[in-house]
Amino acid sequence: MVTTPEGTEFDVVVIGGGPGGYATALYGASAGLSVAVVEKDKVGGTCLHRGCVPAKELLETASVVRTVAGAKEFGVQAGQPAVDFTISQGRKQKVVDQLHRGLSGLMKGRGITTFVGTGTLSGGGRVEVSGPEGTDEIAGRHVVLASGSVPRTIQGFEVDGKFVLSSDEVLCLDELPASVAVIGGGAIGCEFASMLCDLGSQVTVLELLPTFLTGCDADVVGVVARSFRKRGIAVHTGVSVHGHSSNGSGTTVSFGDNESVSVDAVVVAVGRRPLTEGLLADGTGVVVAERGFVGVDEHMRTGAERVWAVGDVVDTPQLAHVAFAEGIVAIKDILGEAVVPVDYARVPWCIYCHPEVAFAGLTESAAREAGIDVLVKQDPFGGNSRARIIGETDGLVKVVAERGSDGRAGRILGVHMVGPWVTEQIGQGYLAVNWEATPEEVGQFLQPHPSLSEAFGETILALTGRGLHISS
Repeated sequence: MVTTPEGTEFDVVVIGGGPGGYATALYGASAGLSVAVVEKDKVGGTCLHRGCVPAKELLETASVVRTVAGAKEFGVQAGQPAVDFTISQGRKQKVVDQLHRGLSGLMKGRGITTFVGTGTLSGGGRVEVSGPEGTDEIAGRHVVLASGSVPRTIQGFEVDGKFVLSSDEVLCLDELPASVAVIGGGAIGCEFASMLCDLGSQVTVLELLPTFLTGCDADVVGVVARSFRKRGIAVHTGVSVHGHSSNGSGTTVSFGDNESVSVDAVVVAVGRRPLTEGLLADGTGVVVAERGFVGVDEHMRTGAERVWAVGDVVDTPQLAHVAFAEGIVAIKDILGEAVVPVDYARVPWCIYCHPEVAFAGLTESAAREAGIDVLVKQDPFGGNSRARIIGETDGLVKVVAERGSDGRAGRILGVHMVGPWVTEQIGQGYLAVNWEATPEEVGQFLQPHPSLSEAFGETILALTGRGLHISS
């Protein structure tokens, strides 16, 4: 039976409490709107509890292992590190719990009402909330769909939590498998491959496409490929997986042309699909495409009046910071304010494998395929003093600029980085790309010395024709 508790009409009802949902709620509440969030689990969603945050915490554990293993180079006498994964998992959970409490407190402090349960849009601004104590109905003058996504699976590799794992199960392992096959060589697959290798697992990556890290610049991929080979990660590209057969203690994966690999576990990392099951009742007017994504325009409006959608449930880059931006766009549109749509071609991407990858804008090949005449420069971290100091010299910074009619470098089209802490350095590259700045303009910015960010500055100066340490 559906009941309508007193005082349950809001300016905005958000279905989903992940990055898209809570960002929408926080931004709306800061603008003075009354906001409700419907979340079936915990606010923070996949990103906080089963994705970005716990994965990066365990990747940081892997970084500590590498640091200790290489301590002798600095004169620090330390034996080969051993990993107590139960402690690692405990620390991960502590970080997640602290962030969850902080987010929950922030939402409460902004006056946001949270309903525990599964939200279904019924039309007319009505949302049914199916929770542990039954079903209630709340109403919103505006509704934002932010139900997120779940891991994709592939036939023959159904997740069983023992031999076949999705990202959810990997992040909750009690102990590390001695050997792993990672199906999928994208961002998620490479992060897991890198982490598990550094923590002691023997790793094989199986990727269907001709190259792994599709979408990244070829020179960047080359650096990661060399690092993976050096560390013993076997990468097979252009191969299909045909199934697996378990023997009680492990399983054998068949792939390619009569090839196979025997491992303790298989990690399926082939992306995520939108979670729309139960999200919409009949007749809402919201259009769901064949692949399951909710259709929206550049203002995140759906086909239904006063209904918006943000985050992984729409067919845009599945990145938390993109979901944040989409939530802001939706609220600005609801408020009738001027809206600057998200420019998806220029959003920053970060991949936290070792070495790290970060980029914004067009790759060199994409620019050339678009018929753009380009000038390209790159600076290896091997010549960077800070990289030498910390002992992390694998990597480079590459900048792609449009060639002007005078032959000089014009607007910056893409910035691509691979190497130490590049995920913390991409900000200035993102600004350069989005402001369509030129190397002459960006070259005026001072880079502190010694710093890793000097590699970006050096590359920019080289594009002006007057590089200091690299050839112009």
